[in-house]
Amino acid sequence: MTSTQTLKIEPVGERDIRVTRLFNAPRDMVFDAFTTPELMKRWLLGPDGWSLIVCELDLKVGGAYRLVWKNDKTGKTMGMGGFYREISRPDRLVTTEKFDEAWYPGEMVDTAEFEERNGMTTYTSTMRYESRDARDMVLKSDMESGLTASYDRLEGLLSKEKK
Repeated sequence: MTSTQTLKIEPVGERDIRVTRLFNAPRDMVFDAFTTPELMKRWLLGPDGWSLIVCELDLKVGGAYRLVWKNDKTGKTMGMGGFYREISRPDRLVTTEKFDEAWYPGEMVDTAEFEERNGMTTYTSTMRYESRDARDMVLKSDMESGLTASYDRLEGLLSKEKK
């Protein structure tokens, strides 16, 4: 298990990764930050030096989404997309994910849950991969640094929006 302040990344069962992060904001705000392109472009960037240049969401069950990041120094891009399987505002999103240049085999299904207690929201993402090997490839990646940077940005954005 990996833990960085309030971020936890842990394998679950044979094919899943569970990511948990606590945000100091109501779940409506956190949910909106995960489903509003203008907000996502401000925080969903991974490590410093990347920009989210395409953020297209058709936020409905069966609707598609498309994200493309660009490295500000090299110009290299990384794209991915998927579909919304379930949307229950403000407590649950289920999506698929597949990268343009796949770095793990198959498609991932992400179940994101938002639970609020005393104005704080626990975000839990359960990512199911097509195989244990695919899951393990992701666990060995630099996933933690990208998530930490993005979620720290999101925490800063939420604290500004609350004022």
